[in-house]
Amino acid sequence: MKDLPPLAERMRPRVLSDLIGQEALTGPDSLLAHSLANKRIPSMIFWGPPGCGKTTLARLIAESGSAPFHALSAVQSGVKDIRDIIELSKKTSLFKEGTDILFIDEIHRFNKSQQDSLLEAVERGWIILLGATTENPSFEVISALLSRCQVFVLKPLEKKDLEKILVRAIEKDEVLKTRSIELLESDALISLSGGDARRLLNLLEMVVLSADPKQIPLRMDNAWVDSLLKKNPLAYDKSGEQHYDTISAFIKSLRGSDPNASLYWMAKMIASGENPLFIARRMLVLASEDIGNANPQALVLATSCFQAVHAIGMPEARIILGQTAVYLANSPKSNSTYLAIDSALDFVKTHPEYPVPLYLRNAPTELMKTLDYGNGYIYPHNFPNHFENQEYFPGPISGTRFYVPADNEEEAKAARALRDRWGEKYQKDPP
Repeated sequence: MKDLPPLAERMRPRVLSDLIGQEALTGPDSLLAHSLANKRIPSMIFWGPPGCGKTTLARLIAESGSAPFHALSAVQSGVKDIRDIIELSKKTSLFKEGTDILFIDEIHRFNKSQQDSLLEAVERGWIILLGATTENPSFEVISALLSRCQVFVLKPLEKKDLEKILVRAIEKDEVLKTRSIELLESDALISLSGGDARRLLNLLEMVVLSADPKQIPLRMDNAWVDSLLKKNPLAYDKSGEQHYDTISAFIKSLRGSDPNASLYWMAKMIASGENPLFIARRMLVLASEDIGNANPQALVLATSCFQAVHAIGMPEARIILGQTAVYLANSPKSNSTYLAIDSALDFVKTHPEYPVPLYLRNAPTELMKTLDYGNGYIYPHNFPNHFENQEYFPGPISGTRFYVPADNEEEAKAARALRDRWGEKYQKDPP
C-alpha cells in the first residue's frame, strides 16, 4: 500500500457523473454539461469551501477534451510560470485541436500583477483559464479578470454527500474493499472532516491503517473513531470545521456586543495563522448587516480596516483588527437595513414586474419627449428643504414599505424625518 497514492487521490472521480454533492452544477441539463458536450469550454472560476470538488471538476473538464492541461498552484508559482505556459500555448496553437487549459489552484492568492498577466491570454483565447478559490472572487479576483470568466459556485458538502463518499470508498477502493469494513456509524468521521471530502478520506485511511489487521470484519463506530483520532487532537485548521466554528463564535460575539469574547476568538484565529483579510472581510459584512445605520461610521471604519490590513499585513495588522473588533462590539446594533433589502428582493421575486412610470423616465430624445417620458416629474431641489411629496413607486404598489427604522438614537432621527416628510406613509408599520 505504501506505493499507492493516498486514498483521496485514488477515489478522485473519473467522470462528471461521479462527482458527489454538486449535481445542480454538473447535471445533464446544466450549463457546464452543455458546454462540455459542445466542446466550447469558457474560462471559469470555481468558488467553494475546501474539499468540495473544485480541483476534481477542473481535471474532469480538462479530460473531457484533447487540449493540453497545465496546473499551477498560486502558492508556489509566479508571473514567469504563467508567461511560460502562455508562450507555449501561443507557439503551438496552430498545430493542435484545442486551446491549452491552465488550472490555477488557490487563485485568490495571486496578487494584482500576477492576475494582470493572465488578462490578454484569456481575452485572446490563447488559454482557457480554470481557477479554484475558497474566497469570494468578488473580493479576491480583479474585476477585469472576473469579467472574462464564468463563476461557478460549489456548495458545501452535506452529511448525505459525505456518507456517500465514505461508502463508495469502502466498497470501491482496491485496498479498503479487501478489509471487510462495516461502517456502523459515520458521525465522528464526518464531524472531524469539517465537510472536506479530501480530509474525510484521509481520516478514513488513517483509522483503517491504525486498526489491527486481524480485526475482521473491521467494525467502525463513533466511539472507536474518536478513541483513535483524539489521541492526537487536531489543531485549528484554517480550512476545516474549527475554521467555521471559530469565525461563527467571533461574529456572534461582535453581534452580542462583547468586546472581550470577540478579542478571544480573534486571537485564536490570528495565533493559528488565519488569513487576516478573511477576518477583516467578515467584520466588513457585520458592520452593515448587524450595525447598519445605528452607527454608520462602523462601515467606514471596517472598510478602512480591510484596506489597512491589505496594505500593512501581519504582524502589525493585528492592532488594526483588534481596534476594529472592539469598536464594532461596542457599537449600537441594528439589522433594519439588512432586513429591508432582503424584504425588497423577496417582493421583487414574488410580484409582477411593474413598468417605470413615465414621469420617472429620462427623455434624452425628442421622440421620448413626445411620448411623455419625464413629463410631470417634480424636481425636489426646487422646493423648500429639497423635498416635495411625490410617488416613486409604480401605482399598483404605492405605499409599499420595506425599511422599518430600528429603536436606536440614529434611526430614531431618521424615523422622525420620514414621518415629517411623508406623513401617513410612515405613521404605521408595514404589513
